[in-house]
Amino acid sequence: MSKINRVEIIDFEYEVRNLAAATEHTHNHVAYKKGAKMNMRKYAVVIQADDGSRGEYVTMWGGTRPALAQSIMLAPSLLGRDPAMREDIYDDFKRLLHHFDHMGYGPVDIALWDLEGKRMNASIQRMLGGYRKRLKTYASTFHGDTNGGLDSPEKFGEFAVQCREMGFQGYKIHGWFDGDKKAEAAIITACRKAVGAGMDLMYDGGCDLKTFADALYVGKACDDANFFWYEDPYRDTGVSSFAHKKLREMIKTPLLIGEHVRGLEPKADFIMAGGTDFVRVDPEYDMGITGAIKTARMAEAFGLDVEIHAVGPAHRHVMGAIRNSNWYELALVGPDCPNVVPPVYTCGYSDQIDCIDKDGTVGVPEGPGLGVSYDWDFINEHAKARHVFETKK
Repeated sequence: MSKINRVEIIDFEYEVRNLAAATEHTHNHVAYKKGAKMNMRKYAVVIQADDGSRGEYVTMWGGTRPALAQSIMLAPSLLGRDPAMREDIYDDFKRLLHHFDHMGYGPVDIALWDLEGKRMNASIQRMLGGYRKRLKTYASTFHGDTNGGLDSPEKFGEFAVQCREMGFQGYKIHGWFDGDKKAEAAIITACRKAVGAGMDLMYDGGCDLKTFADALYVGKACDDANFFWYEDPYRDTGVSSFAHKKLREMIKTPLLIGEHVRGLEPKADFIMAGGTDFVRVDPEYDMGITGAIKTARMAEAFGLDVEIHAVGPAHRHVMGAIRNSNWYELALVGPDCPNVVPPVYTCGYSDQIDCIDKDGTVGVPEGPGLGVSYDWDFINEHAKARHVFETKK
């Protein structure tokens, strides 16, 4: 039996251009701003065992400051554990994080899966049980702005047409931060008018609409425009099963809720309470690949589809291993700015807007583990802090 003898967490910073954040430490309220430069912070997790095996993962949208703190808190408890015992570690660490939102375990679990995949010379998708190798992908927009990017309903519509011409079969709107119901409804109407009936459209309120009445107003606009789903409408922050059950009863568009409901058991409770039609899951947010797969199988038992939140190699492996999922979310994209995910790959892997093929799909990496190779020179050169935990010799 091998044992984990070293864990390293590297906190690094990099620059993205033509984007600006609503606040200094935000990770998702980001929009286009011509000529702007913005620093982003993410972190890498490296787990090594005494047999020489090594698992690696660099965080994507889940690499927040609170998640980093939790990962650092958990890292010493990995030492001396058998890295193959992922179910046992998941169970123990779920208990260790019971006072927190659990997001810090996701990157740790993903690195453990990468380690075992490399040891077995098998991709994570193959270890989970493969279902598909190509993933139908939708373009998920940045929030609206006032700076010449997505600054009007018409611009959102024009960008939807651009994405369709690139090969995307689906397009999701993130509107403006201030949550004005009439402005949001105008985007919804403009996008359907621009692309016609042949493209699936989704709307994500980002929990910005202010009241239930606002959410209902925008939901009716989604109904009129025949949207595929309506996601996280308003400022209950996407956690009230009662409110969303009531909303479901008053509109036709299916709801997608669960991004902010963490973990298996709360998502099961949300389903049982009738709060959603589709189930959101994210391996970074929901206790790793282990937690995401548990959620997908649970939803399958209810006959519901699971939609994977955001991007990354772990996300592709999860979606590639399940039947009950429709879309890979290429988040976030805009007409004149890059996705803010870290540029850390040496293998050609990408989640930028041009990563789809002519059919609007992306592939599941096929190499051992996550199937990607990281640019450790870049990560180390941009490191701001390094946390190392080792067994005593």
